[in-house]
Amino acid sequence: MTRTLPKQITAGETLAWPITLTAYPAGDWTLTLILRGAGAIDLTAEADGASHLLRADAAQTTAWVPGRYWYVLRVSDGTDVLGLEEGTLEIRADLASLEAGHDGRDHVARVLAAIEAVIENRATIDQERYRINNRELQRTPLGELLKLRDRYTREAQRKAMAARGQSLLGRKIHTRFV
Repeated sequence: MTRTLPKQITAGETLAWPITLTAYPAGDWTLTLILRGAGAIDLTAEADGASHLLRADAAQTTAWVPGRYWYVLRVSDGTDVLGLEEGTLEIRADLASLEAGHDGRDHVARVLAAIEAVIENRATIDQERYRINNRELQRTPLGELLKLRDRYTREAQRKAMAARGQSLLGRKIHTRFV
């Protein structure tokens, strides 16, 4: 069975996912989506002809807690209960409900920006270490910061490639034998 659900849901938006299960028609079977993670969500599909319609209005989804969830899609005919699909998905925060100053960047992007800010500020400071009375300050060596920046840059590039659906193994090298 191919993946039925999307990888992300946004809280505060209406959901309407039609799911056709020819072996489990809506007239005879009930489809339920069970989500567990930052919250607990159970959503029973409505019958839409022979198809199932997983539906939640915006007022319902606004209350959903953002985060990573594990899900299972189950069908039941009143006697038998069958699990059809399992996986993970992310419920993203409703942007309209967030305060001013929200930083929507992921961890990698935030850390990379922080490392670059430290490197930029370091350009005007030539001491790596100094002591005043019994207090000592030691800064991370510039070489270590550059290594960290390179590591997080590669991670950011991998994430961007994965988001575009590109291979994470590197570029293709085409060869021809004659």
